[in-house]
Amino acid sequence: MFAAISPFDGTQELDASSPPPPGMHGIAEVRLTTRDGKTDLADLRQVSPLRVLFPTAASGDPLTAALVTTSGGLVGGDSLAFDLRVEDGASGLFVAQAAEKIYRSSGADGRIDVRLSVGRDGWLEYLPQETILFDNARLRRCTDVDVAQGGRLLAGEMLVFGRTARGERMNHGLIRDAWTIRRNGRMVWSDALHLDGDIAGRLDDGAGFDGCHAMATLALVVDDPPPFLTILRACPDHSQVRFGATIVNGILIARWLSADAQTLRRSFGYAWGELRAAAGSCPKTLPRLWHI
Repeated sequence: MFAAISPFDGTQELDASSPPPPGMHGIAEVRLTTRDGKTDLADLRQVSPLRVLFPTAASGDPLTAALVTTSGGLVGGDSLAFDLRVEDGASGLFVAQAAEKIYRSSGADGRIDVRLSVGRDGWLEYLPQETILFDNARLRRCTDVDVAQGGRLLAGEMLVFGRTARGERMNHGLIRDAWTIRRNGRMVWSDALHLDGDIAGRLDDGAGFDGCHAMATLALVVDDPPPFLTILRACPDHSQVRFGATIVNGILIARWLSADAQTLRRSFGYAWGELRAAAGSCPKTLPRLWHI
């Protein structure tokens, strides 16, 4: 029974006595386990507009789950909740089917809650596409990670401040993008980006984003991160972006900034390929969905 996994619907911070907020509330819960030495699907729960598809994995890739938002994006009051779990010894790749769009809001916040859990000797990849924030969008996203000793995780997010390909940008709104990473239940890293109100001023400010309209974050959780930091810093595409990487409490953290979203995507994707090969024994080539 999937009820063995505690419910996670992204509304835990709300008063239980209050009615549910307006909007759509998608849920995707996936648990992967091992059977006869192979990774297999143990449990699946999905509530529209979220769907989880299982395309045939490319040669060398782990069991692959495609995360699909059938609504085409979020408006104010919408929420999405992901609970993705890889048990001891299992391996899984969770990849977004397309860029996530956060449309303008008349006042209510959109919310995305992501919970990632990796068991001992497990491997979990959480590979995003871009999250595109329209002008006057309001987004609160929380990513909560727990990795057991011996487990490995590669996870990230990309933000694009406006439809830059159309010459638009995000001028006003709310962005709250928070991360918490735990190792064996103990918090080892917590970080949050919070921009509210005048977004354009922060993007243009030399002490802020200094004209950059896209950013990305990558986290690698492994038992011995220093060799992977060397691999990451040696990636050649970093010369076209603003890039930095370090190790905090045993967690490898990397960040990208760029004035051009496609340039950032190329650099991010190249680095991801290098790390998934070195840390997860996967091909350097990213899955087909990434290239569509």
